[in-house]
Amino acid sequence: MKKRKRSTPANPFTAWTRLAMTTGEMLAASAQVISHRTARMAAAGPAPDARDRTEFHLMGQEKLEAVAESAQAVTMRMIAANQQMAAIAFDQFFGRTARVMALATSQTMVQASQRQAALVKDTLNHSMKAAEHISRVAPQIAQHGLKPIHSRATGNAKRLQKVKIVKTK
Repeated sequence: MKKRKRSTPANPFTAWTRLAMTTGEMLAASAQVISHRTARMAAAGPAPDARDRTEFHLMGQEKLEAVAESAQAVTMRMIAANQQMAAIAFDQFFGRTARVMALATSQTMVQASQRQAALVKDTLNHSMKAAEHISRVAPQIAQHGLKPIHSRATGNAKRLQKVKIVKTK
């Protein structure tokens, strides 16, 4: 089956919903894997065979790899998000400077009131842009951090469904 590439959702609700669904899939797969491996450890007893030792070693190794990949993915996304937020802040600061200067040089109370209203409106619009950006980017960062863990958990669940637990004597 060909994997389809997921596009970045424009709606923050969609991004958070996708993250919740992915997390749910990962948790369900993890429960299956934990159940299987716990039963396998119990069946292996104090002297697991080579196949069991390989599987038990894989458990630790894959966790370390997944955490490292997850940390790297989150770090890279955070760097990009911070650069985007810096650009928004830069735009906010310098974009409002002209409005502040116009307000400071107002000749009448009516003119000052109009310029103050324009400044407030502009500031609120740009603040909403920054808040929307954060609410859209945060679940994307989490989604990228979850991806390596999700892929291992779901992959292990599929693989271990085919493995029979054999009790040793």
